[in-house]
Parts: sequence; structure tokens; C-alpha cells
Amino acid sequence: MKIYTRTGDTGTTNLFDGTRIAKSDPRVDAYGEVDEANAVLGLARAAGIHQDLDAMLIQIQRDLFALGSQLADPTERVAERVEKAAIKQQDVERLEGWIDQLDKELTPLRRFVLPGGGAAGAHLHLARTVFRRAERRMVALGVLEPTLLAYANRLSDLLFVMARVANARAGIAEVVW
Repeated sequence: MKIYTRTGDTGTTNLFDGTRIAKSDPRVDAYGEVDEANAVLGLARAAGIHQDLDAMLIQIQRDLFALGSQLADPTERVAERVEKAAIKQQDVERLEGWIDQLDKELTPLRRFVLPGGGAAGAHLHLARTVFRRAERRMVALGVLEPTLLAYANRLSDLLFVMARVANARAGIAEVVW
């Protein structure tokens, strides 16, 4: 299989149902933002992160492929046929469990935290903001599976907690506003 197909040379792309749309379409924008967030998670992993956080990020990266697949599938048929291409309520609950688990390591927040810290923590903060943008693009699409929106909202929270944990474990004090 060749990497290039030339089918997008005119500024259009195919959705999973075969529909041809402009690359500027809001749906393409939404899954493009998810892809960007996924790449930033790769940067966080490359920056050096504890093994437990790395394992979580690998699962999240897989989830983001599934989320992108669902966004590229207006007929919602891929998730029915391909188990790994579906975001389900149990995925949302997994994120909530990780938030609760990691939050136990942190001092309670009393003020806003400025994004930054060590390389891994800073990349996780960046991933959070990129993913918040993806979430806004998803909302702009209109009717979407409620589980996808819940997952997006929870993931942003988790990435914030993960950034704080990565910095705390690295011995880097948070800078508050």
C-alpha cells in the first residue's frame, strides 16, 4: 500500500462511508484536532514519564484512534463492526478511575496552576489544551454520541491531573496564579 494516493490533491478527503468532503469540513477539523492531541501525547511519552503514566497514555492514544475513527464515520457503522474503534461508557469510567487514583498523590488545588513544569508535565498540559480544542470542534459538529463528549471532557481533566502528577514526581513545584 502506498502512503500517497493523490485523491486528496484537490482538497477533499473520504469519510469511512465513502462520502467525499472538503478537508476544511468541521468533521475533518475535529478528527484532525484529535490527531494533533495524540501526537502531543507522544511528545509527553518521549519526554520521559513514569511507567504507570506511560501505560495510561498508550491506552489513551489507542482510544484517540478510536475517537478519530468515530468522528470520521458519519453513519456510525465502523464502531459497530470494529470493537477497537468504539469509545464506550467503560472507557469514560476508566478515565475517572485514573483521575481518582492519581489525584490521591496531589495536594488539593486552592489556586490556578500555570501550565509548565518539566518536559513531560508541560507536554501533558499542552495535550490538555489541544484536546480541549478538539472537544470544542466535536461540540460544534452538533449531534454526537454522548459517550464521545463525556470521554472528551473526562480526558481533559485526566491530562491536567497527569501533568500535575508528572511534575510532582519529578520534584518540580507548581507555579500558581
